[in-house]
Amino acid sequence: MSRPATLRDVAELAGVSMKTISRVINGSDSVAPATELKVRAAIEELGFRPNPAARSLRVGHDDAVGLVIENIADPFMATLTAGIEQRMRQAGKFLIITTGGYSPENERPAVQSLAHRRVAGMLITPTSPSHAYLERLVPHIPLVFIDRPPVQFDTDSVLVDNEGGARAATEHLLAAGHRRIAFVVNRIGLFTSSLRYQGFRSAMAAAEVPILDHLVRTDVTDVASAARATRQMLAGPEPPTAVMSANALSSLGMIRGLHQDQPCVIAHVSFDDFDGAESLSPPVTVVHQDPTAMGRAAADLLLQRLEDPTGPSRHVTLPTRMIVRGSGELPPCDRS
Repeated sequence: MSRPATLRDVAELAGVSMKTISRVINGSDSVAPATELKVRAAIEELGFRPNPAARSLRVGHDDAVGLVIENIADPFMATLTAGIEQRMRQAGKFLIITTGGYSPENERPAVQSLAHRRVAGMLITPTSPSHAYLERLVPHIPLVFIDRPPVQFDTDSVLVDNEGGARAATEHLLAAGHRRIAFVVNRIGLFTSSLRYQGFRSAMAAAEVPILDHLVRTDVTDVASAARATRQMLAGPEPPTAVMSANALSSLGMIRGLHQDQPCVIAHVSFDDFDGAESLSPPVTVVHQDPTAMGRAAADLLLQRLEDPTGPSRHVTLPTRMIVRGSGELPPCDRS
């Protein structure tokens, strides 16, 4: 043979699939002993020498997995990524990270860029309104969705109990005697935000406490707009005696609004912990979801799927827990 032997040449001589050749080369114990002997004999006869880069391109099983994430600067996403990377490093794999931002149209190009690199699998924090495109774009790559489930597509996912956590936060404020409770969130159309709003609504309904429309703000886009929304509610008629912010971004803005020229301290519970929350006065009570645990769980699902790509999709929902620090336990204040 005038040219170097290829993986396909070995597969044809041994009479097996290229995937079987790859398993033998990678030391998998899922190949029958007789088949492995046949493959080894073909490799020896042809003088085949595995090329790691070429093997990645032809078979699609490299030591790399891809991660599509919105914004690595986001504290939650950064901690999530660290949890994934830790597990992958322990498994002898490395992580290729690409960011799609918050625009849904950026998700598909980000996934496509990883598919072109023939990663072994992908983890995705999704933003797209539909994931049907994945059936055509990456039909043979194992996928795990994180934080939000896929839409119009079935694959493994790791979520948290968003509705239950928000319901517990609202019940916590109701138990302290609050009836005018504000709810502030950005991007209400997101899966996580909508479930947290549903948890808020269900707790209020169970307590037979009406939700005041002017105390529900779903139009904030950043820290500054969350602060403005908070100040507007406090300055308007029937101001809230307690507030619930549905994510860390809304919480940071709300804190700015709550601590500017207020005659009394408003009770506050944040869904999501954030740096410095325990150092404020009063320290902020939070509904804690563990992004490190979420990242590890997602990595474990993908590693299991790489070992055994068969079987139905698996969906893991992690619990949240309340961290009581002081702000959520304040009684309704007298603003007179």
